[in-house]
Amino acid sequence: MPHKVITSSQNTLVKQLLSLKDKSRERKKSERFIIEGQRELQLALKGNYSIETLLYYPEYVSEAQLSELKLDKDKIIEISRPVFEKLAHRSSTEGIIAVAKSQRHDLNQLKFHHKNPLILVAEAPEKPGNIGALLRTADAANVDAVIIANPKTDLYNPNIIRSSVGCVFTNQIATGSTSEIISFLKNNGIHIFCAALQASEVYHKQDFTISSAIVVGTEAHGLTEEWLEASHQNVIIPMQGEIDSMNVSVAAGILVFEAKRQRNFN
Repeated sequence: MPHKVITSSQNTLVKQLLSLKDKSRERKKSERFIIEGQRELQLALKGNYSIETLLYYPEYVSEAQLSELKLDKDKIIEISRPVFEKLAHRSSTEGIIAVAKSQRHDLNQLKFHHKNPLILVAEAPEKPGNIGALLRTADAANVDAVIIANPKTDLYNPNIIRSSVGCVFTNQIATGSTSEIISFLKNNGIHIFCAALQASEVYHKQDFTISSAIVVGTEAHGLTEEWLEASHQNVIIPMQGEIDSMNVSVAAGILVFEAKRQRNFN
């Protein structure tokens, strides 16, 4: 059994967790963030994230399920329904809320396990839902890394964790400025393929079996000139309807899985 029970939503720890959930500044300052849900927690543990505290609502979580997590008992706290409802970001949290320590996401920490890595780069994605969808795509394709240029929100935003279905923990992720990332890619001999309308060739005619970074921009503004100047080749997905663009995560999925097809899904 856990050593502690919290029944009041006015508890000091509960207030701290609410701040972590709602404020990016607090997450960055404390290097802590909130994880909700059993599946997300399992993926975080698999990704070697350090869990500092686990809160659970006993009507939804059994002792057997807690035991499977293999956490120290002194890290586990039982909470009441009012506390659970106060902390839960969504109704289907499965009774689990954890506090985890953030990891670093520096470019120089990336490790490639293939001689011809496949990388997905997203410049300045703003919507957490799009970032989550990009991470799900990257996980599904098992790309070597995801790099986010000029991020507009922190990776541990609860909406990113939720929309990625925990894939924020399963991907190798780095962040940096556009110039830093371009230098990193060039120094590592990785060819840059930019999804862009200008000076483009049809995507499926490219050779993605070489070391490749597929770069996508925002739906509203596309990629900045710096990326277009650094591009090995701009690529385009032909549109057959009335519009000239699609959701960034859908476009990324098409390009990434074409690269995987060419690599025989290796």
